[in-house]
Amino acid sequence: MITLAIAGKPNCGKSTFFRAATLAKVEIANYPFTTIDANHGVAYVRTACPCQEMHVPCENCQDGVRFVPIGLIDVAGLVPEAHMGRGLGNQFLDNLRQADAILQIVDASGATDAEGNPVDIGSRDPVKDIEFLQYEMSMWMYGILSRNWAKIVRQAQAKDFSLVGAIADLFAGLGVTFEHVRDADEATGVDLRTAGEEDLIRFCRELMTISKPMLIIGNKADQAPKECFDRLREHDVIFASAAGELALRMAAEGKFITYLPGDRGFSENPGAALSAAQRAGLAKVADFIRTFGGTGVQQALDAAVFNLLDRIVVFPVEDEHKLTDGKGRVLPDAFLMKRGSTPRDLAYQVHTDIGEGFLYAIDAKTGMRVKDTLELKNGDIIKIVSVRK
Repeated sequence: MITLAIAGKPNCGKSTFFRAATLAKVEIANYPFTTIDANHGVAYVRTACPCQEMHVPCENCQDGVRFVPIGLIDVAGLVPEAHMGRGLGNQFLDNLRQADAILQIVDASGATDAEGNPVDIGSRDPVKDIEFLQYEMSMWMYGILSRNWAKIVRQAQAKDFSLVGAIADLFAGLGVTFEHVRDADEATGVDLRTAGEEDLIRFCRELMTISKPMLIIGNKADQAPKECFDRLREHDVIFASAAGELALRMAAEGKFITYLPGDRGFSENPGAALSAAQRAGLAKVADFIRTFGGTGVQQALDAAVFNLLDRIVVFPVEDEHKLTDGKGRVLPDAFLMKRGSTPRDLAYQVHTDIGEGFLYAIDAKTGMRVKDTLELKNGDIIKIVSVRK
């Protein structure tokens, strides 16, 4: 399962975002370090279910909208000098090991200082929060590399020693691959064998960017003054109101409104016993959705998986005519695959034995047998034919 980590300084709305995305019960409060231990939950990315296109009944979507599960981690807030162990820094950074990408939550309202303490709205430049998190993570990686650098350099004197391979091994526990290290080396143009401190820090920053891609979310955008908006618009930011999304999710769960995460609006259900205050609150959320095309929460999850990580959704079936599995369930599974994946890759993701016994695949939409080198597309329905070994 793909896993995203929610990161940022304390009190920027990480736990609210986490709860809005997962409906998990977590503590939310207006003070730093509400989250001490990482919260783990399941969120969902949104895609079109092919059941309507194929005119088959499906019990795994909602009006043609399919939600595919991903892992979500809400970790403790990060403060300046966290890489040196300040605050909960070491614990925070360690929790990022299992993340495929990072959702950086920034307080777009500028109402919290560098350590998450409340200040007047607009008095903090939110762009500074973007820069500091990237710096802390880079320096964390540099700290790991520098502690082992003398040993690696000594080993590099040996014939046929791979410096790139050694660095990849060092960071393997962070999900860093040989390709990540190679690409970072090429991007920076650093000669690692003779690199000094500044070169290694620059290399680690690039390695962090490649191995832990980051999406910036301007949370509390419903409270943000114009100057904060203008500063953040200079960056690639998704504006969000996690509190607004949570209000909609709770209202939908209570049957007061009809709403699916990612919808561009909602409707009040007949007979809903909403108070005047509740209606006023929902009206403010509706205004935000009209301005930004959504609350930003689902948009951020989808952008992280489909754009940042470049994934597509593929539906494996056993019966290409009825689009069912062996138990007769219609389109029961949806797999998130790397763009460029082939039917053989899908076979291995379904089960190693099926991958090893792969013979060929059938595109259920066309009924045609396809080559095992075919590049799968988003929304494909594929039958795998294999011999179990």
